[in-house]
Amino acid sequence: MTKVITYGTYDLLHYGHIKLLERAKALGDYLVVGVTADDFDRTRGKINVQQSLMERVEAVRETGIADEIIVEEYEGQKIDDIKRLGIDIFTVGSDWTGKFDYLNEYCKVVYLDRTKGVSSSEIRSQKNNLRIGIIGNSHIMNKIIRESVYVNGLEITGIFNSDPINPIIPADPNIPVTQDYEQLLNNVDAIYVLSHPSRHFHDVKAALEKGKHVLCESPVALTRAECAELFTIAKMKDLILSDGIKTAYSTAYSRMILLAKGGKIGDVISVDAICTSLQEIDYSDNERIAHTWNSLTAWAPTALLPIFQLLGDNYEDAQIYSRIVNEEYQYDEFSKVTFHYPGAVASIKVGKGVKSEGELIISGTKGYIYVPAPWWKTEYFETRFENPADNRRYFYQLDGEGIRNQLVSFLRRIENKGISAISESTSLAIAGIMERYDNEINLFRLKL
Repeated sequence: MTKVITYGTYDLLHYGHIKLLERAKALGDYLVVGVTADDFDRTRGKINVQQSLMERVEAVRETGIADEIIVEEYEGQKIDDIKRLGIDIFTVGSDWTGKFDYLNEYCKVVYLDRTKGVSSSEIRSQKNNLRIGIIGNSHIMNKIIRESVYVNGLEITGIFNSDPINPIIPADPNIPVTQDYEQLLNNVDAIYVLSHPSRHFHDVKAALEKGKHVLCESPVALTRAECAELFTIAKMKDLILSDGIKTAYSTAYSRMILLAKGGKIGDVISVDAICTSLQEIDYSDNERIAHTWNSLTAWAPTALLPIFQLLGDNYEDAQIYSRIVNEEYQYDEFSKVTFHYPGAVASIKVGKGVKSEGELIISGTKGYIYVPAPWWKTEYFETRFENPADNRRYFYQLDGEGIRNQLVSFLRRIENKGISAISESTSLAIAGIMERYDNEINLFRLKL
């Protein structure tokens, strides 16, 4: 029996894919099809893949051509698969001619002509791009503009700079800038909200009421009630409202959470997250302070994410310790929040005027997970145990700090009504901490 193997992404499976699979099958008696995993595609720069791995595997299965389907997850796997499965022929499209000649050492390599005039890229390009507008002046704006070019199916088409004190020049001068939010809303399909947190509720609500999808830099709102109202409006209008915390879309972070939830380190007893940065600012300049994110709004949503995703939001008590340097706007240059759960504890330390090691430690009854600084955009983490021989290191490449993955997820949710990486309950819990701080519930002030 002659065994043949081929690999591909098979995104938006089309006639060209089917013809290639049929010709591959004709080369032998048994066809193995390798479908590339989402993470492996991202490491190869294929961020514009529209379908999930399971959708693509199922599409190949439904053709009835493949005798066996496997998942390609890492560089060098082709050699392992050829040896393990006893492959006689490796085949792939002619656009890869010469690329896989090194496999001739292990089996015969055949390059097949592709069907002309049809490709997944062409199919994706024929779809209308999602037009996204940005409101706000955060430094993240230009990161989003730069990362959006890697995501097929969306386009930044307008900006409303809501801060006259500190305007930011767009990275792409071809993107029009308006001073009229209403005008921006009339010319886009979705909005990325980067305005000051005090404006989030108003800006998100205005967009939703105009029938626009919204991706909002966390926190979505500064009270639980306002946050709940926004999600209710989104559901009523069949719109997507996503909480924007780019860390949630990092492969390393999501795998780390799955390991912790899966009992790899036993029961989670403590979660401690630190996020700090130093920013020079005149705390007496009220005009500028009014447009500046304080430590809690800038960093706490990220730091709170692993706590609420691992321990939930039903904590028994929370205490906030803050060094407040501008009373009028309650601007904190440092805050520490501690949580007491029925069977666990947690803490965050955040600061824009105090520096500390930005690490994440998740402590369990069998071991712990350590994520080095800056953990919020990590590509690497470790599971550590009493016996060092059991320790393991994990590495997952992260491109664009998670921003491009976040944009892809937002686009897919709009197209397929998928599940968000950040649940509504987590968004509500984050808003709840902001509310506790603003209302000085269990707030302890550190002396200046």
